[in-house]
Amino acid sequence: MTTSHELFHEAVGLGRELRAAIPEVYSGYIQMSAAALGEGGVLPARIREVIALAIAVTRECDGCVAAHARGAARQGATAQEVAEALGVAIAMNGGPGTVWAPRAYQGPLHRPSHQPGGRCSLKTSLTARIVPRHTHSRRSGPCLARPAWAGG
Repeated sequence: MTTSHELFHEAVGLGRELRAAIPEVYSGYIQMSAAALGEGGVLPARIREVIALAIAVTRECDGCVAAHARGAARQGATAQEVAEALGVAIAMNGGPGTVWAPRAYQGPLHRPSHQPGGRCSLKTSLTARIVPRHTHSRRSGPCLARPAWAGG
């Protein structure tokens, strides 16, 4: 099975050519996404990401699930917030929701193993196929391998 990391890199590569052909569409999409998922308004950004995650389950989109699970974790969503939103996705989707919601919820069950020197490696699991690999850098902040709703 293709990992989400591989899917992400494939999509990025394919997307570059299309983005070069229609830059105004991509620019508009980026602006819209920032407005819809960013801070401001009544809903906190973490709730916006949780909503996007539930919609990603509804759309059965691996890349979307990966992106919004990571976004929800980065914004500080709790396990209960994610679980309840995924419960709504199940209710709205019936059988397919019972397949895709657990895939989206795998993040909290994933445990990174930290190696000496600050390097981090992820144990293989279903999450490794859904949530993109992470990297450590001074700009990216703390390790996000284990989403915030998983307690760290």
